[in-house]
Amino acid sequence: MKVLIVEDEELAVKKLQKTLTSVDDTIDVVGMTDSIKSTVEWLQKNPQPDLILMDIELADGQSFEIFNLAEVKSPVIFTTSYDEYALKAFKVNSVDYLLKPIQQEELKVALNKFKKMASAGKTDLSIDNLVKELQQKLQPKEFRKRFLVKHAQKLVSIEVDEIAYFYSDGRLNFFKTGDNKKFVVDYTMDELEEMLDPEKYFRISRSFYVSVNSIDKIEDYFGNRLILQLTPAVDKEALVSREKVTDFKIWMGK
Repeated sequence: MKVLIVEDEELAVKKLQKTLTSVDDTIDVVGMTDSIKSTVEWLQKNPQPDLILMDIELADGQSFEIFNLAEVKSPVIFTTSYDEYALKAFKVNSVDYLLKPIQQEELKVALNKFKKMASAGKTDLSIDNLVKELQQKLQPKEFRKRFLVKHAQKLVSIEVDEIAYFYSDGRLNFFKTGDNKKFVVDYTMDELEEMLDPEKYFRISRSFYVSVNSIDKIEDYFGNRLILQLTPAVDKEALVSREKVTDFKIWMGK
């Protein structure tokens, strides 16, 4: 099996070579490139390898650009530091992906998957859909900057940075601004979860989203929960649910 390694970290290249050899000593590493530019040049000058191991983040950009600049007919196993949740598309559209640091057993499983596909004649994978989907997923997410809400028979625009917290009374959802103004918001709590920057807002329960600046005091509460004192004051208990306590403490400590 002839393999091309695309990786810009020298130590990672050496470790990957060693791991490949330990998994299958018949593997022949026919090339090593460390950038978009060098990979495109290599692909233009050499026969397509049987398999490419490709890091997503290279010194001169994301490796997806390689597919726009050169014809890539080889199956690809991507290597990446991105978390698994964001990369479900890999399992469908590529041979596989490996999270760094790459473990020998995981590499072995990925190579076995490739060999089974090769024996079944299924290595002619189209990478186009994968590249498009991943480019969308891995772009920095745009979070909501303002909300348009009703106030005194008028519509007003409220900047998200002015909002202290969001909460539900079971019927309607509201937010309060730092100057203690209350507005109805026409979104569910689940919809708000997609709109708000998780660095600034945390969902402490099914009915509460708080900003870090709104938290005045944190106290223990029965049932292994926490209770928050918020500013401005709110007319219901702001409880951190038991299953959220650990993540909340991590978020507060960032």
